[in-house]
Amino acid sequence: MTRTGDTGVQSSEQDRQFTEAIARFGPALARMARGYEADADLRRDLEQDIQVALWQSLAGFDGRCSLSTWVWRVAHNRATSHMLAHRRRNARGWVSIEDVDLAADAPSPFDTADSNRAMAQILSIIDRLDPPDRQILLLYLEGVTGAEIGEVTGVSPDAVATKIHRFKAMLTRRFAMGDAL
Repeated sequence: MTRTGDTGVQSSEQDRQFTEAIARFGPALARMARGYEADADLRRDLEQDIQVALWQSLAGFDGRCSLSTWVWRVAHNRATSHMLAHRRRNARGWVSIEDVDLAADAPSPFDTADSNRAMAQILSIIDRLDPPDRQILLLYLEGVTGAEIGEVTGVSPDAVATKIHRFKAMLTRRFAMGDAL
């Protein structure tokens, strides 16, 4: 016997959609969780919270947007809620991408040839951003299109493109401060 949710989505369909979503986006969701939570234990909790929220939300998924958009929207909403709930623990000052101070940042990514360390540097910059900018850039790093980022975040595609351009320009300046990787 299959259960039916409030919107008529049967649980077997909900389970199928969840399985598909995790198969397609599981690793990307784990990377996204890293962008929101540096603590390994809290990051695992966040990943589980995202999965639970995703499964629950699929009862209301009606196909008016793509499964990809739905997954990212649910994941980022849950991650933002997690981050705000832990704001006191994370007493860091968030800044807008326009206000990132390059001169005060510790070594540039060119200080090492290790691409993992370079990515850690990029993620540390993203970690300092306010939640809306962080959301846009984490989606961009996952290869989500600007139009879909706009759909997920509610930000206009032009504003998304501007934020991404500024992030790339900031990284270009940052990389120019050191040697090539």
